[in-house]
Amino acid sequence: MRWLSGFRSGAFRFALLLALVFGAGAALLLAVVERSISRYAVEATDGGLKSEAAILQGEDREGGRSNLLQAIALHRRAGGEEAFRYQLTDRRGRLLVNDIGTSNAKIGWGEVEVLDDPQDAGARPEMLKSLGVPMPEGGVLVVATDTYDVQELRRGLDRFTLFAGVFITLFVLAGGYLLGGLFMRRLDRVNDAIGRVMAGNVAERLPTIGISREFDLLSSNLNAMLDRIGALMEGLRQVTTDIAHDLRTPLTRLRQQLEATREANSIDHYTAGIDVAVLQTDQILAIFRALLRIGTLEGGDGRQYFRPVNLSEVIGHVVAAHQPVAEDDGKALLAEHEPGLVVAGDAELLAQMLTNLIDNAIRHTPAGSLIVSKLERMDDSVIATISDDGPGVPAGERVNVLSRFYRLDRSRHLPGTGLGMSLAAAIAALHHARIDLLDNTPGLRVRITFPKSPPALEHSASPSKNQAD
Repeated sequence: MRWLSGFRSGAFRFALLLALVFGAGAALLLAVVERSISRYAVEATDGGLKSEAAILQGEDREGGRSNLLQAIALHRRAGGEEAFRYQLTDRRGRLLVNDIGTSNAKIGWGEVEVLDDPQDAGARPEMLKSLGVPMPEGGVLVVATDTYDVQELRRGLDRFTLFAGVFITLFVLAGGYLLGGLFMRRLDRVNDAIGRVMAGNVAERLPTIGISREFDLLSSNLNAMLDRIGALMEGLRQVTTDIAHDLRTPLTRLRQQLEATREANSIDHYTAGIDVAVLQTDQILAIFRALLRIGTLEGGDGRQYFRPVNLSEVIGHVVAAHQPVAEDDGKALLAEHEPGLVVAGDAELLAQMLTNLIDNAIRHTPAGSLIVSKLERMDDSVIATISDDGPGVPAGERVNVLSRFYRLDRSRHLPGTGLGMSLAAAIAALHHARIDLLDNTPGLRVRITFPKSPPALEHSASPSKNQAD
């Protein structure tokens, strides 16, 4: 039944544990308080009896027996409600005063049982604590008092502690039940949302529980995980679509080439056809390798191997390797690199990203273009920029350029797979770097902003000595 869910909740079990702890604490407190009250009652009663007996001994010593009897009579009237009761015997054992009702007077501590009204058959006996002392004029004086008030106080304290403990325990349990019901209702909302996600509604997100910051942080982290999973699923769907769409053409050309080769009427034509088919197959395999590489990078694989990388040296080597290629193509490739700039990452992947960007700039700009590679520190961040003065990319298509297989209409006749920029974007994302495609007026400017590196990384790498000019 739903109303029983509150009893099964963790909040109720926690409240039950608190109630048990409180009950044990209340019992311990009761024992300590009762022991303290008992000790106080004994000390107060004993002190009163000792003080009263000493005073009367002094009266007997200084004024004789007559003064003692007058003092006892005076103390009776002054005490009120017979605070003390007395029994006095002379040296011969004769009773001179007897408020106690027994003739068994003895020296030392003791207890005596008396009846307030001996004529009342239903009267209950009362226990008195007594102290007997020898008198200077001879005989024995017994002073007794009842402990009824103290005992009543102890019983009242016991009842109060018991009732208070039971009430607070029940209050804690009731609060635990209500809190457990509230927690279960909010948790049911989360479970319902999880059920909808499992049923296929990947856009569903978990509501906040609202009980505490820790639970809200848990919901937030789970939603971030769902966002990540959704992005990966969308990427997988997009890759599947892209593969089906963009590999159709090279596979069709490969099939046509193989059919043409099968109809070849000479060994030379047959061999040439096979060579073309092998080349086309290598291009298809290169596409698959690039896709697998992008998928691996987008999954975050390899980040655990990051080390301090002197980015100035890496980009210097990449630019130096591409300057002859740019010159052969009638273009100029210049470098403006600050030395000794260090980031956390994988040197090989960073070199691949920069290679793709520079290759892209060389292939998509006309002869006579100027390509500039720039590396600088700005606001505690390291920024790498590859800019050119070519035709650029329309503002509305810059985001698409980073997608798999996307190629501008004017570039479709050029060789390539359309995966270079998407691979560069995946490498940048793996390094927590932001890649922006900006207008260079004219041309395109690709800017990669790396996060601030920890000081330990900066000190662990030596400054670059060989920079590209």
